[in-house]
Amino acid sequence: MRSDILKKGIETLPHRALLMSAGLKKEDFALTKPFIGVANSYNNIIPGHVHLNDLTAEVKRGVIDAGGIPFEWGVPGICDGVAMFVEMRLSLPSREHVADNIELMTLSHSLDGWVGVTNCDKITPGMLMAAARLDLPAVILTGGPMKANVIGGLKHHPIEGFKIVGQVKAGKMDVQEAEAMLSIMACGAGSCVGLYTANTMAVVTEVLGMSLTKCATTIALDPLKRVQAYETGKKIVALVKKGLRPREIMTRKAFENAIMVDMAMGGSTNTVLHIPAIAKEAEMDLSADLFDKISRKTPNLCSIIPAGNYEMADIDLAGGIPAVLNRLEDKIQDSPTVNGLSIKAIAGNGRVLNDDVIRAPEHAYYPQGGIAVLKGNLAESSVIKQTAVNKEMQVHSGPAKVFFSERELIDALEAKKIFEGDVVVLPFQGAAGAPGMPEMLTPTDAIKGAGYERVALVTDGRFSGATTGPCIGHVEPEAYNGGAIGAVRDGDVIDINIPERKLEVRITDDEIQERLKHMKAPERTLTPLLRAFRKRFSI
Repeated sequence: MRSDILKKGIETLPHRALLMSAGLKKEDFALTKPFIGVANSYNNIIPGHVHLNDLTAEVKRGVIDAGGIPFEWGVPGICDGVAMFVEMRLSLPSREHVADNIELMTLSHSLDGWVGVTNCDKITPGMLMAAARLDLPAVILTGGPMKANVIGGLKHHPIEGFKIVGQVKAGKMDVQEAEAMLSIMACGAGSCVGLYTANTMAVVTEVLGMSLTKCATTIALDPLKRVQAYETGKKIVALVKKGLRPREIMTRKAFENAIMVDMAMGGSTNTVLHIPAIAKEAEMDLSADLFDKISRKTPNLCSIIPAGNYEMADIDLAGGIPAVLNRLEDKIQDSPTVNGLSIKAIAGNGRVLNDDVIRAPEHAYYPQGGIAVLKGNLAESSVIKQTAVNKEMQVHSGPAKVFFSERELIDALEAKKIFEGDVVVLPFQGAAGAPGMPEMLTPTDAIKGAGYERVALVTDGRFSGATTGPCIGHVEPEAYNGGAIGAVRDGDVIDINIPERKLEVRITDDEIQERLKHMKAPERTLTPLLRAFRKRFSI
């Protein structure tokens, strides 16, 4: 074990003295006791993380009972919902920060394995990146979703507030009426109720084989979640003794399975950012085209908030991820998991307990999966959640309305300068242009809340998992790096064709290049971290 270097030899006598000063006893240096890191992303800002100290305590108890020595440290986390529209440019960079944090702590202290206690948007992928990068035995414990408040048969939850903002800005609801909704939108501990990015990444974690079965859908405050935490602590000790490493679990087959389940459930478009980043740490290349290829042959079996009315709690009651895997059993490729069972075995054991929450392929909500990748003279690639777009907007053409900030767009909505049929364009929102690639949930839900049915949005930024409607993001190349989206002007006609996977602007290539010669990126206030992030993604 890696920790043996600290446990014997006169050279590490001072090291042991330091560890004993931190609370260890002489008997803890037995060569049979692995040193296990517990990366705890608790804070009392994110609702998905406020209960993680309790889960971490159970993880450590499981480690001890299995014969290991747990070492806990803190991992930072950003709540995208709180940061959104205020200062969200630091959210995506925090993913790399989380991965770096775990590398620093595990390698510096010669740990044998580690557990990541996580729940939200960038923390979970950051931990998976660390697992793939370090290739030390690891298990991820996701903290579970919150439960929606059901009042009068309607589900209420925090993300509902973004739509209400649009209703207020459009004059469809007054401020007092909106403020009166506040208390019924607050739900308590857990990641937000729908298949937004946090819960999507929890699903990805389970399908990759890096968390215990049913971990992704078990509600945050369900007593079973504490049991899962304890079992996770025991499991990591077993994995260390067995020598099973993340790259043996997160195989290419596992990544393709994760994308397939993501497509079947209709998850967040942010998986197109996160899954390739995790795979890259495992020295694999996954392109956006792979998502589109898998999506074309994977039916959409679930209709979960924001695309539908079911919440994650309903998925759990319907059998959880094993039930979804069971529906896809003939498509799933076998791969090991931390559970000791292969993913095929888990799929075989899965049982669907509600045929509408998790439909059979022949009764799918949509014949293809959640994500489509569009291409054309406006984008070498771009991403849309096609299952959240109504039939009338699958093909659309309309004049561009260009804005360079979310604030400009919100002001235009309030001034009623957006009209049905328009295609709103938000360039310079990418990893280099913003920088930091903030999510565009505030403008997308404001458009929806204002009652528009035929307004599309195109951006080189990204969308929240809560986004619905004809919203196209992740446009590459981004405007800051000379992408055609930076050449679009008010009135240019944009053609969107989701079935044919096309995104075009009706100007010639020569005109695009001529405009780009005179393009000037908007000024942005940059912190040192954002300046470094921009440099990393600039061409």
